[in-house]
Amino acid sequence: MSVEAAHAAGLLMLLSHPVRLRAFAELARHGKEGASIFEMTIHLDLPRAEVGELLGRLVGAGVATGTGDGTYRARDGVLREAAQALDRAQPVAPLLKEYPQLKSYFSHGRLTSLPPTLSERAQQMAELFARFIAVEGVLTEAEVNDRIAGAADDVAAVRRMLVESGWLERDRAGTSYGSGRVLPAATSLTAA
Repeated sequence: MSVEAAHAAGLLMLLSHPVRLRAFAELARHGKEGASIFEMTIHLDLPRAEVGELLGRLVGAGVATGTGDGTYRARDGVLREAAQALDRAQPVAPLLKEYPQLKSYFSHGRLTSLPPTLSERAQQMAELFARFIAVEGVLTEAEVNDRIAGAADDVAAVRRMLVESGWLERDRAGTSYGSGRVLPAATSLTAA
């Protein structure tokens, strides 16, 4: 995991605690005006010392700011940045840079839908997954499924697409798979 992704995961873990999440949400609700510790004790119905510790944790993690006058504010965009960092850490992210026309079929590094079967996008999607699973030699169905599962929940549909498009060849028993064709050079990826 990259440092960026680890930091994003840390922020999400910090905010997974219900009281910290409530404190962050309350700061976000106050917007640019922010809120003082006193105001936060009222909104959160917690003792001042506990609110001070909560706000200190939020500031320390970088999801909030505190000023010398005792006003705390949620940092704009910090959750969006964390989500983007986690998206970039997904295993399919480098390939999606090479296939920008397919990004709309993915959400947070996971395949959400397949293009229509006979479309040019379907052929591009099959090529993307052929690169993603990187078959060298012979793989069992379980190995193919594990690789596909790194970016898709409907493993069977993607495996079927790869076989039907010729990128994977399946043996007669349907238990092992090999590469069906040679992938084109990487320089031709951006043409679409």
